[in-house]
Amino acid sequence: MLAKKFRLHEREVKKVLHKGKPFFSYSVVFNVIPNKLWHSRFAVVIWWKSVPNAVVRNLYRRMYYNAAYKYTQSNLWDVVCVVKKQTKLDKTQITQNKIQSEINYLFEKKLWKNT
Repeated sequence: MLAKKFRLHEREVKKVLHKGKPFFSYSVVFNVIPNKLWHSRFAVVIWWKSVPNAVVRNLYRRMYYNAAYKYTQSNLWDVVCVVKKQTKLDKTQITQNKIQSEINYLFEKKLWKNT
C-alpha cells in the first residue's frame, strides 16, 4: 500500500483528469501529467457500478497501489488510473489477473517508456 504522500488528493485528481495525457488499454485508462515533486503520485478511480461492493473496490485499489509502489521514485508523474465504465470487476482470479496485467502493461510499456 502506498503512503499518503504518494497519493493524490481529490482536487489534484480532477486536475490530472482534466489536463492529463491519456494512455488506454481494454479496461483501464491512465491519465498522466508531470509534477515538480521529488516523487510520483498516484490515484485510482473505480466507478461504483463496476463493482458489486466496497470489498471488491478496495481489493482492486490495493492491487493498483501495490503495482504503483515500485514507480514512486522513478520519473516524476501524477498518474490517475480510471477503470472504464463497461468493465465489470469481481473477485475471480481471472479478472484480477487481467486487470493486473493491463496495469503492468501501462506502467511498463506506455508510461515509463514515453518519458
